[in-house]
Amino acid sequence: MKKTKLFVEHQYDFDLLGLMAPVKDHKMAWWINKSLGTKLVKTDDFVLELMNQSTLKISKYFQEKEHGFVQLLKNRSYSEGSNSLYLVPELKIMDYFLLLQDYTFEMDLNRYIDNLSDSQFVQNVVKLDIYKLKSKDNLLTY
Repeated sequence: MKKTKLFVEHQYDFDLLGLMAPVKDHKMAWWINKSLGTKLVKTDDFVLELMNQSTLKISKYFQEKEHGFVQLLKNRSYSEGSNSLYLVPELKIMDYFLLLQDYTFEMDLNRYIDNLSDSQFVQNVVKLDIYKLKSKDNLLTY
């Protein structure tokens, strides 16, 4: 009997910023709201079950816009064991990821990077190329 395989190609139609900021997630969301004028709100934690039977529980803040969204995800999982699990394991140095989707192009990514870089909490902001990440599918939380 012939087998048929289903190939799913995901759309990564958002910009991705990596943030190095060793602060609690609620403080990071508060600072982003203050410096960027967003209204990120804590939502249910993002839970991702991996094939090796481990589970990632990631803190998630979200703002829905008329034509897009702004989302803050913590990279490090709430670990129940001694091993830390990461949303994007190849970027363990990043503390947070800020996903920005805007079909109206009203968000100015360079202004966001400048405002976040001026923060006393944020050590570094990097615009990341989503397609170069091995675990980019982990960022699809919707």
